[in-house]
Amino acid sequence: MTTDAIGTHGGAAAGTPPPGGTPLAELRGAGKSYGAVRALHDVDLAVRPGRVTCVLGDNGAGKSTLIKIVSGLHRHTEGEFLVDGAPVRFRSPRDALDRGIAAVYQDLATVPLMPVWRNFFLGSETTRGPWPFRRLDIAAMKRTADSELRSMGIALDDLEQPVGTLSGGQRQCVAIARAVHFGARVLVLDEPTAALGVKQSGVVLKYIAAARDRGLGVVLVTHNPHHAYLVGDHFSVLRLGTLELSADRSEVSLQELTHHMAGGAELAALEHELAQVHHAGAEGPPEGDPCAPVTTGTEEGTP
Repeated sequence: MTTDAIGTHGGAAAGTPPPGGTPLAELRGAGKSYGAVRALHDVDLAVRPGRVTCVLGDNGAGKSTLIKIVSGLHRHTEGEFLVDGAPVRFRSPRDALDRGIAAVYQDLATVPLMPVWRNFFLGSETTRGPWPFRRLDIAAMKRTADSELRSMGIALDDLEQPVGTLSGGQRQCVAIARAVHFGARVLVLDEPTAALGVKQSGVVLKYIAAARDRGLGVVLVTHNPHHAYLVGDHFSVLRLGTLELSADRSEVSLQELTHHMAGGAELAALEHELAQVHHAGAEGPPEGDPCAPVTTGTEEGTP
C-alpha cells in the first residue's frame, strides 16, 4: 500500500509546522493510577483540527487508558485535561460527547442484525408527530444516513441491509460517519485496522483522511506504525505508561518510528545478546567439555 492509495495527505502537509491556536483537546502531564498500579504517567498530547495524532504502543503500553481518559470513560488522577483551553473532568462519555469528543471502539457499538440506517441513528433516533402519536421518522433517517455516508465517500446500495453483512472496513466507516454527523470535533479511533486485511485497512485509512480533511482532530490508536505513517501528522509512542516519543511527521522517519515502537534500546540489547549466543555456539564446546560427543569403537591399528 502506498500513500497515493490513501489520497493526498491533507490537513498539515508533511514537513509543515503544526498549526497554532488552542488545541481542541489536550493532556498535560496526565496520568492514571489504579490503587498502587500506575497505568499512565506524565503524558502530553495535543489534538488539533485537521490533523491526525497517532498514539502507538505495544500491549500494556497505556493506549487503552489514554483513550478512556480522553473519551470520558475514566478520570485522570495526575496532570490536566483541557478542552478548548479549559480544564475539564468528565463524569461519563456523555459529557465528552457533549463537548464534541467521540470514541469509536473496536466493537463499534453496532447491532449486527439491524439495518445500516438504524445503526447510524442508534440511541439518537429522529421522530415526528405530536405526543402521544410520535413515531420514528424513517424516511428522514434514511435520507440523512445516505447523505452523510456519501459525503464521506461511502455509497451503499441498500441501507436496509443488516450492518453485520458489511465488511469490517465498511462497518468502521459507518461508525466514523455516524460520529461526524452527531457533532464530533475530536474523533478517537481504537485500533480501527486491527482485525482487517490490507485492502479493508486501506478503506478505513482513506476515511480517516477524509475526516481529517473535514477539519476534525483525529486520534488514531494503533500498534501498526505503517498504517500510522500513511495518515499521521504527529506521533506519540507509549511505553510502559510513559511517553517515549512525541514527534511531528517531519521529525521522524517510518524506520525510526518502527524502532521506537519495537522497543528501541531493548531490542538492540536483545539482538546483541542473541548474536553472542550464536557466536558461542558456532565455536563448538570447549576442550574437555563433558557435553562433547563421545566416540565409540576402536581406532585403525588398535588390537
